[in-house]
Amino acid sequence: QVQLVESGGGLVQAGGALSLSCAASGRPCTSYAWVRQAPGKEREFVAAVSRNGIIRNYADSVKGRFSISRDNAKDTVYLQMNSLKPEDTALYYCAASDYGSASRRTTLYDYWGQGTQVTVSS
Repeated sequence: QVQLVESGGGLVQAGGALSLSCAASGRPCTSYAWVRQAPGKEREFVAAVSRNGIIRNYADSVKGRFSISRDNAKDTVYLQMNSLKPEDTALYYCAASDYGSASRRTTLYDYWGQGTQVTVSS
């Protein structure tokens, strides 16, 4: 079984930065991702990283502002978010998959954390 626990969300002004962490336990997966969901909207892919941390994919909306990384020794995935915008406000989930490598397809992810709230004020 795989368990994921997110931390690091909070309230920040537009233009600010936040760093999210996702501590994983259990067996390693091949792909890890951050997925967000704003009120009244569907879940949206944000970023993904392969198990070895080499392959990284980003949604166009966050490319150049967000950076995903993985520390294998700590079994933790990070999301560094810079130049935050009000439209980045959402509940951010960490997810893991046994399929693919840094996949953008949220339907491939079988394991999900409880989410951490990110709120960006204008």
